[in-house]
Amino acid sequence: MPAMNKIASLYRNAYSGLSPSAWWLSLVMLINRSGTMVVPFMTIYLTENKHFSIGAAGIVLSLFGAGAICGGFLGGRLTDKLGFYPVQQFTLIGGGILFIVLGQMDSYISICISTFVLSLVNESFRPANAAAIAHYSKEENRTRSYSLNRLAINLGWATGGTIGGIVASYNYHLLFWIDGLTNIGAALLLLLVLSPTRNDATPKKTEKKQSAHSGSPYKDKAYIAFIVLSIMYAYCFFQLFTTMPVFYRKDLHLSTANIGLIMAANGVLIVLFEMVLIHNLEGKRNNLYYVTIGTILVALSYLVFNIMPHFAWLAIISMLIVTIGEILSMPFMNSFWISRTKSHNTGQYAGLYTIAWSTAQVLGPGTGGQIAEKWGFTALWWVVGGMCIAAALGFKWLQKATSYQ
Repeated sequence: MPAMNKIASLYRNAYSGLSPSAWWLSLVMLINRSGTMVVPFMTIYLTENKHFSIGAAGIVLSLFGAGAICGGFLGGRLTDKLGFYPVQQFTLIGGGILFIVLGQMDSYISICISTFVLSLVNESFRPANAAAIAHYSKEENRTRSYSLNRLAINLGWATGGTIGGIVASYNYHLLFWIDGLTNIGAALLLLLVLSPTRNDATPKKTEKKQSAHSGSPYKDKAYIAFIVLSIMYAYCFFQLFTTMPVFYRKDLHLSTANIGLIMAANGVLIVLFEMVLIHNLEGKRNNLYYVTIGTILVALSYLVFNIMPHFAWLAIISMLIVTIGEILSMPFMNSFWISRTKSHNTGQYAGLYTIAWSTAQVLGPGTGGQIAEKWGFTALWWVVGGMCIAAALGFKWLQKATSYQ
C-alpha cells in the first residue's frame, strides 16, 4: 500500500496546477488526434491500394511536408495578427473537409495537389495551438502544459493507430472519413469550451506589439541553430511513420494490424510515463541536456536494425528505445523555443518551429524512400542513425553556447 500511495502521489503531483483551459485544449487535441489515421498508413495506402512505387509515395509525403512549411509560416503570421482561436477554428474545419476530399482522389496528380492543399490548411493549426498552450499556462508549469498536450496527441495517436490498422485491413478509404470527421468534431468542441464568448481565458483580440522592433525569430542566431538541429532530428524521427511501416511490412513481414499496434505502443508509453518524468526532471538541468540524450536514443532505435538480427520482436525493442528518446527530447525542445519568445511574437517562433518539422517532412519521406528503394533499408538506417548522432552533438554545443545568455 505505501508503494501504491507513493505512485498515486507522483501522478497526482504531475497533473496538478494546470489551468482548466489547458485541460480543455488538450481534450480538443485528443479528439482531433484520435482520428489520426491517414498519415501513418499513407505510404502503405499509396503502394498497396493505389499501386504506386515507394519512391512515388515518398514524393506525396514530401508534398505534405511542403504544404506544412507554407502552413507553418502562414499560421504563425496569422496567429500573431488575428489570434490563436480563430486560426485554430478555421484550420480544424478546413482540414477536416480536405481529408475527406483527399480520400476521393484517384489519379497521382490529384492526390499530390490535394495532399499539398490539405497540409497547407491543416498544418497552419500548429503555430496557433502552440501559442494557445503558452497563453493558457504559467511559466512554472509551461513544460508540463506542453506535455499534457503531447499526452493528448499520443493518446489519440494510440487510439487512432490501433483502430486505423484494423480499419486499413478492411477499407483504406474509411481512414480519410474518420480523420476528417474528428477534425470537425474537435472544431465544434473548441467552439463550445474555448471561444472568447464562452471562456474568459481566451482573448477576444490579439495584444498590440510591445516594442518597436520586430523580435523576429529569423534574427535570433541561437534559435536558427536550434531550428537547423531540429530539422536533422525531425528528418530521422519522421522515418518512424513513413518508411518504417514499409520496413515492418516487407522485411519483418508484419500485418497492418500488428503495425498499428506497434505504432500505438509509442503513444501508450508516452501517456503512461511522460508527465511524471517531466514533472521530476523539469528545472533540474538545462533543457538541451535532455534533448541531447533523447536524440542519441532516437539514433540507437534505428541502428539496432543494423546491429541485431531481424526478428519480429525487434520492432518492439526499437519502438521502446525511440519512445524513451522522444519523451526526453521533444518536451524540452518546446521549453527551449518558448523560453526565447515574447507575447507578440509567439506565433512566429512557433511558426518557424513548425516549419523546421515540416522541412524535415519534405526531405525525410522523399529521400528516405529513395534511399530504401535504391540501396535498401540497411543503408537508410545508417544514414538516419548517423544524422541523429550529429544532431545530438550539435544540441550539446548549443547548450554550452546558450548557457551564458
